[in-house]
Amino acid sequence: MITSQSMQNPPANTPRIDDTAHDDRPDVVDGVMERGGSPSAPPATPRVPARLEALVETATAYANAASSENTRDAYAKDWRHFTAWCRREGFDPLPPSSQVIGLYIGACASGSVMDTAAGDPKRSPPALSVATIERRLSGLAWNFTQRGVPMDRSDRHIATVLAGIRRKHGKPPRQKEAVLGDDIKAMVNTLGHDLRGLRDRAILLLGFAGGLRRSEIVGLDVVRDDNSDGNGWIEIFPDQGVLVTLRGKTGWREVEVGRGASDQTCPVVALESWIRFGRIARGPLFRRIFKDNKTVDVERLSDKHVARLVKQTALAAGVRSDLPEGERALLFSGHSLRAGLASSADIEERYVQKQLGHASAEMTRKYQRRRDRFRTNLTKASGL
Repeated sequence: MITSQSMQNPPANTPRIDDTAHDDRPDVVDGVMERGGSPSAPPATPRVPARLEALVETATAYANAASSENTRDAYAKDWRHFTAWCRREGFDPLPPSSQVIGLYIGACASGSVMDTAAGDPKRSPPALSVATIERRLSGLAWNFTQRGVPMDRSDRHIATVLAGIRRKHGKPPRQKEAVLGDDIKAMVNTLGHDLRGLRDRAILLLGFAGGLRRSEIVGLDVVRDDNSDGNGWIEIFPDQGVLVTLRGKTGWREVEVGRGASDQTCPVVALESWIRFGRIARGPLFRRIFKDNKTVDVERLSDKHVARLVKQTALAAGVRSDLPEGERALLFSGHSLRAGLASSADIEERYVQKQLGHASAEMTRKYQRRRDRFRTNLTKASGL
């Protein structure tokens, strides 16, 4: 039970953190012992022996590679949100207090946590969804662990409050709309035939036919490069298709994308055209294009572009035109491509499961938005 006595501030000697950008992402260098330093009063900037500097840089690079940049950014944002709340309420973020964290997630669920970075501090903030609160807890757990003070998520002050939040505020997940085969054809027809149109056409068709996530699409290189920051590469086989090699959460996997029946909607033809006219010889496959629409940048395209592209072309093509414009704008995202393949491909489920890289058929069925849910009728099978 959370009592007023248990909610008193930690002792005065409890180390406080400075809510700065440096503390958003713990550095590996923090774990290197400073010679002559006092354990009770660590220096603001640890000094590392010169002979270890290169090793620290190498270890830091490996530590950063353990998770994606998007994940690290999200965890840093979670930490800033929590520490700002602690500062306003008079609590110390470190060491982790289960009672304080229980109060924090309760405040998030009730909409009483003011996110001053999000806008007007006088406005009443919206309550966070259960999924967002659970993700915030994961971010806090990661941040505490990186600082050498693990958080006990199973503690009753956290687990019981979270169980109550799930029971009171839990809702079925809102799934993004799947774009089907005819939809994707209409979407690519809204694109021009200039350099930007060639690139975006290749993104849509490859993402759909490969059942790829938006991060997987923009993480591809045009050829294999072991020193690249990408997550995979492509290999085009003439008259057959393209082999996409991806690095996922559980290891490497291969996705085969065959040629289409028409050159206008063939993902391989679209890729070949983009590579040829974009003059992509090595490095990132999909890149930014300058305003002159003639010059291709060397930098990798952001995955946010894929989400915007799917939404813009779906609206322009009139997909789900039976709904009001405001509702349609909320239906589509980068995930619509992945769900679209799962819902459109009229083949055995195991082939779709393999293409999407799912470990179970049940996960694949969650992506099949318009499958026949009543194909197996247990009511009739039982004699009724």
